[in-house]
Amino acid sequence: MATIAATHNLAADAYRAMLGVEKYLAQCSIEPAIRELVKLHVSQINGCAYCIDMHWKDARAGDETEQRLYSLPAWRETPYYSQRERTALLVAEELTKVAHHPLPAEVLEQAKAEFSDQELLDLAWVVAAINAWNRVNIAVSMEPGGYQPARQALSA
Repeated sequence: MATIAATHNLAADAYRAMLGVEKYLAQCSIEPAIRELVKLHVSQINGCAYCIDMHWKDARAGDETEQRLYSLPAWRETPYYSQRERTALLVAEELTKVAHHPLPAEVLEQAKAEFSDQELLDLAWVVAAINAWNRVNIAVSMEPGGYQPARQALSA
């Protein structure tokens, strides 16, 4: 199994570039709680065990509830998510399953009702970044379980 140290030593410049994207996303217009829900859900869609483990732990460190996390794959059928969160999850699904070119009109209309142009662009970057991390971590067989988050508040 690969380790984080081994993978970013092999492609240090690419890893640093991705960390630059993450630095931007950490201060972007999408609130931290939604960013973590999106990262976790996209990782579930892509089957990236390492990223599922990481973003579940990060969400819990940010005071996300277990109920909302274990219900995430069935977010449409539960009352636990706000309209803004539901829209972010819908956009994340559509952008992850890229067979739809462009976003379906009804999804784009819903997204524009919930997110400003800047927020929608930032949300697209959140989705693009986690999709990239998923693919790299799957490619190098990152082993889940060892990641430990820094305690953080997601309400910021």
